[in-house]
Amino acid sequence: MRALHQFVAGFSKGDAISNEALALRRVFRDWGYRSDIFSEARRILPELRREALDIGAVAAALRPDDVVLLHLSIGSPVNAVFRSAPCRKAILYHNVTPAHYFDLVNKATAWNLGRGRDEVRSLAGVADVVLADSAFNASELTGWGYGEVGVLPLVLDLDVVRGAADRGVRKRFGDGRKNILFVGRCAPNKRIEDVVHAFYLYHRHVEPASRLIVVGSFAGTERYYYLVLAQVRELGLENVIFTGSVLQSHLNAYYGAAHLFLCMSEHEGFCSPLLESMLYDVPVLAHAAAAVPETLDGAGVLFDGKKMAHVAEMMGELAADTPLRTAVLAEQRRRVARYTARDLPAELRRHLAPVLED
Repeated sequence: MRALHQFVAGFSKGDAISNEALALRRVFRDWGYRSDIFSEARRILPELRREALDIGAVAAALRPDDVVLLHLSIGSPVNAVFRSAPCRKAILYHNVTPAHYFDLVNKATAWNLGRGRDEVRSLAGVADVVLADSAFNASELTGWGYGEVGVLPLVLDLDVVRGAADRGVRKRFGDGRKNILFVGRCAPNKRIEDVVHAFYLYHRHVEPASRLIVVGSFAGTERYYYLVLAQVRELGLENVIFTGSVLQSHLNAYYGAAHLFLCMSEHEGFCSPLLESMLYDVPVLAHAAAAVPETLDGAGVLFDGKKMAHVAEMMGELAADTPLRTAVLAEQRRRVARYTARDLPAELRRHLAPVLED
């Protein structure tokens, strides 16, 4: 039996790439392939080591007609294993955040991101099939000499996103306040300080009965996190909550309690929380940067520039029961319908045909 394996730089709970790898593995196994997920053992959470295996165990077992799909997202020894693997190869590119965002926050991360972008460039011509999860990411690869790049939008595990929601979280935040939500790693490219600034104006001038909830890990970006905390204190805000990393059931509850999703990010290769918000009928207000407009695909409300007073005013329109909110939610439901109507197995068959054919 032929194998169709996946390589990932790390494997953890709640991670978009890890969840996508699990969804693709189900498809590949349904097709009749042996299919496993491989990563560095130290990058696999101990409780997940039945779902992902040590990359060191795979190379000797690969045969020339096997296929490996590399989820390319950061500098990693996995990329070198992929390059030397004696089999057919495909790449799915998720983008690598430009290193300059982390120069003053975490030098090690900045170095690793710089190395990652160098490794992406060096892998041009190595794979038989090259995919990216957005046209934005595909254009980056094309600029680095990759030639033809297909687009396979990020695969969300909808059963996970729509799964059980923690009752305690829903009860705590269902107290009548307007909940403004951002979900994403606490990282400089996400511009969480801009989210805080816009919320300050909204809270002070538009809706005093409101709170800001920022969901996402700040492991490795503690310096940035403390800078944002200092900003919150300087503004005198007492209703800003940083949850850190949370369980999926808690994340689902935060989406369910939100009145508005606010995104100020400057660099996104896809931005799955935008779609997740729409799945929960939460209106999205987002800065039109990188792949954000492509992910929204005509839904939500986009803005260029960051005129914070205007953003705060629009927050008020979207978080309240207004005709604009009703219209935005209707368009978001159409966007969700287009996304959920995907025939993922057919998409994968079409894109991977060159490496699947005998």
